[in-house]
Amino acid sequence: MALNWADLASIAVLVTAGCAVSYAILQRTIRRAVLERQQATERQLSALAVTVKALEARVAELNQIPELQPAAASEFDLEAAAAVAEDAVAPEDTEVTPELMAAITEAASAFLGKKVRVLSAKLLEQPPEVISPWSQQGRVFVQASHNLRPMS
Repeated sequence: MALNWADLASIAVLVTAGCAVSYAILQRTIRRAVLERQQATERQLSALAVTVKALEARVAELNQIPELQPAAASEFDLEAAAAVAEDAVAPEDTEVTPELMAAITEAASAFLGKKVRVLSAKLLEQPPEVISPWSQQGRVFVQASHNLRPMS
C-alpha cells in the first residue's frame, strides 16, 4: 500500500497538532509550578521578615539592659590590663600549674563529651620573631600552590 501526498499531509498536520497541544499543556504546567514556587518563596520571605523584626526588637531590648552594656573606654585601665598580660606570660622554665591542668582537662572533657584524663602538658614558648627559615619557606610554598592562574 503506497501513501499518497494527501495521507502524508494529514499525518504531518496530526503530528504538528499533537506537538502544539503538548507544548501548550507543558507550558501551562510550568507556569503553574513557577507560580507555586513564587508563592512559597514569598511565604518564606514574609516569615523571615517577621523573625528578623522580632530579633531586632530583642536586640534593642537587650541593649537597654545596663548589665550587658560594654564598659566605657574611660573605665578600662590599660596599665592594669598590661600587668595582667605580663603575669599571664609564663617563663620558659615553669611547668603547667595544677589549676591550668584542671582547666585543660575540663575543656577536653566538655569538647569530647566524656571524661578524659590529661596525662601531661607543657608550655611551648616561641617568640614570633624566632621563626625557622625552613618552616617559613614551607608555608610560602603551600600558599603559593593555592594561587589561581588568571584566565586569559
